Amino acid sequence: MTAPASVSTHILDTSVGCPAEGVAVEVAVRSGADAPWAAHGASKTDADGRCKELPALPEGTTHVRLCFEVEPYFIRIRQQEAEAQQAAPRARGSGAFFPEVVITFAVEPGEHYHVPLLLNPFGYSVYRGS
Repeated sequence: MTAPASVSTHILDTSVGCPAEGVAVEVAVRSGADAPWAAHGASKTDADGRCKELPALPEGTTHVRLCFEVEPYFIRIRQQEAEAQQAAPRARGSGAFFPEVVITFAVEPGEHYHVPLLLNPFGYSVYRGS
């Protein structure tokens, strides 16, 4: 019997060159392109920007969706910058151009998928890492 697929992720804020700490990440799975999505777990990034508490994927999973709630992170960063400069936060919207980033990808049994998110306030990039 083949082991189920597994997933890991981390986030690097490329606007400051540091890991993005405290970003909520939700995991959903489905077993087939026409199957409904099922919530499967959640985690938050740690000080290294890594989610170490993502649950193992159920057997039969064919697709995974990671939803990164990035807006609260950018609001917090903007407030920290303002406090450091003893100034009012810049009033440019609510925090991020993309308030959430949703990544959907296909998985094969027995494979590990590391999906890093490179993030900045006005864009993002993802890739299959190792």
